[in-house]
Amino acid sequence: MNQEYRILQIDPYLKSFAADIALRMNRYKTHRRRLVEDGQSISSFANGHLYFGFHATEAGWAYREWAPNAQAISLIGDFNEWNPENHRLKRLENGVWELLVTGDLPHGSRVRLKLKANGHTYDRIPLYCKRVVQDPDSNVFDGMIWSPPLPYEWRHEAFLPQRPLYIYECHIGMSGEKEGVSSFLEFADHVLPRIHKLGYTAIQIMAIMEHPYYGSFGYQVSNFFAVSSRFGTPEEFKLLVDRAHSMGIAVIMDLVHSHTVKNTVEGLAEFDGTDYQFCHQGNRGHHPDWHTRLFNYGKPEVQHFLLSNVKYWLTEYRLDGFRFDGVTSMLYHHRGRGVSFDAYHKYFSMNADLEAIAYLQLAAELAKEINPNCMLIAEDMSGMPGMCLPIADGGIGFDYRLGMGLPDLLIKMMRIKDEHWHLGSLWHELTNRRPLEKVIGYTESHDQAIVGDKTLMHWLADQDVYWHMSKGDHHERTERAISLHKLLRFITCTAGGEGYLNFMGNEFGHPEWIDFPREGNGWSYKYARRQWSLADDAGLKYEYLAHFDAAMLSFLKREGLHQEPAQLLYIHESDKIVAFIKGRYTFLFNFHAENSYVHKLEDPSSFQLVFHSAWQQFGGFVDDALNTGLLREDGAVVDRRTAVVLEKVQKGLQYPRENHVFPA
Repeated sequence: MNQEYRILQIDPYLKSFAADIALRMNRYKTHRRRLVEDGQSISSFANGHLYFGFHATEAGWAYREWAPNAQAISLIGDFNEWNPENHRLKRLENGVWELLVTGDLPHGSRVRLKLKANGHTYDRIPLYCKRVVQDPDSNVFDGMIWSPPLPYEWRHEAFLPQRPLYIYECHIGMSGEKEGVSSFLEFADHVLPRIHKLGYTAIQIMAIMEHPYYGSFGYQVSNFFAVSSRFGTPEEFKLLVDRAHSMGIAVIMDLVHSHTVKNTVEGLAEFDGTDYQFCHQGNRGHHPDWHTRLFNYGKPEVQHFLLSNVKYWLTEYRLDGFRFDGVTSMLYHHRGRGVSFDAYHKYFSMNADLEAIAYLQLAAELAKEINPNCMLIAEDMSGMPGMCLPIADGGIGFDYRLGMGLPDLLIKMMRIKDEHWHLGSLWHELTNRRPLEKVIGYTESHDQAIVGDKTLMHWLADQDVYWHMSKGDHHERTERAISLHKLLRFITCTAGGEGYLNFMGNEFGHPEWIDFPREGNGWSYKYARRQWSLADDAGLKYEYLAHFDAAMLSFLKREGLHQEPAQLLYIHESDKIVAFIKGRYTFLFNFHAENSYVHKLEDPSSFQLVFHSAWQQFGGFVDDALNTGLLREDGAVVDRRTAVVLEKVQKGLQYPRENHVFPA
């Protein structure tokens, strides 16, 4: 008899699919038993990085690779003048090859493999290289022996992530203002302090694993164990992590296990001369939209490689979690392409890729074994039931799912006049989540800022964002854009999830999209950077938005409001009002373009105004200290395009609020 899992009580609609839940759980258990014996941890299995690759020994170096189809392998490099005759690997059992090098492999040596398969000889980069570098003249990549004489000394031990999870999504290379690639050290020195000042509790870093094409945003990974050399050395990345921890900021990495680059020299697509060593054969092994290769998650050697990769990043770099990329593509045989997930049966049966789901469960179990405080976020737009429930309950074991429906809705809203916005649909996307499954809410991530799309600020202000952002310029469209920018971010942060995400620079309305160097733009870095000077200029309105973002996070964290569920009071479509309660606080949002309104209060003297989107420090018209006339005998005044927060207090007892000025 199949076990009945708790997920069926959490979501009764799943009872008709109990057999499907049992099937995926049985598949997970089968894979787990195949990898480790009962009672053993998954961590005891995920040690590929400790066996394969380069390892110093008393006599020299041991180097190993898994390449079952190879006929011969030689290690070449500048240490042996690239001679394939000098260092030939010996074939062991199960497709493993080994080389014992007597003497030294100097730190910084460039290396490659000459691998013979199918009667041909190929160049390959060792799969477990910790560093892969690109020649600036030829653009060719080589592996590198990385064994610095002085290992990095960690300064901040036993870091515990803060709650709530307010995530600052960032890309190291484009994090500077210069037209070029920024480094780990520059980010640590100049950007981390900004993030700390704003009040974010975590950074989510893109493009860390080595990738040949810079413009892929890091999503076409070639070398899974190598920190991208564009940004600096492994030690410099460790310094960045250490520095973030010193500021109380957790470090989450974009982990790309959903696909791999199709390059053969740099990547693992045809490492041993076959297309099936790591990936599926034929069409199943190719993603038609991403033009990348797809893993065979049911193969033990692939599970070993990927699970070891999870363990490596958590232990070697002391990361605090992962945002798993492209999870929807992993969950289904159809990759989620062209499917509307509007019925439960679409999550199960022949649609679900049980091998991939089992891998995700194993990865979640492993991450929690290594670090129980590890935070796992799934980029899943389908809303797979149980994605963020414990494995023991029949779930997949992640902590959060990205709330991907809201940004899509906001783009649709941007295409119509705000007087026609349907606030019921907005509220639905803000609060639509599966029972007991947590969501990271966001108005826009890097996806909405890439060339071909627009940032939220650009949608709202269009070209006026370039000409009418001076503080003395009272321009209707930019004033509207600033007001709605604040309202949409505030309602997302307060009602859109148990965590919140913002992409680098969007908090102050960065006016330009992201466009990496490519042939079509003359290989320019002009749009692959962040113009922090706009937010720092006291004469520009970008400063108002930056101040608002910091104040929003400070207020919500200070009052502990992330722990409170949002309870809807009412939505009025014609008046464009959304009102809801969190704890002892009442949130009032007026999206109307022209009209103010009064929120009726039975006893206004038992409330005080504690937050207003139109305070002067945010570029508004309300005196930060006085709030004169906003609380009247009949209730609270909520002006057009503003948000107001009221606190229910003991009658006659008003709490001091330091003139309502928040750190910025």
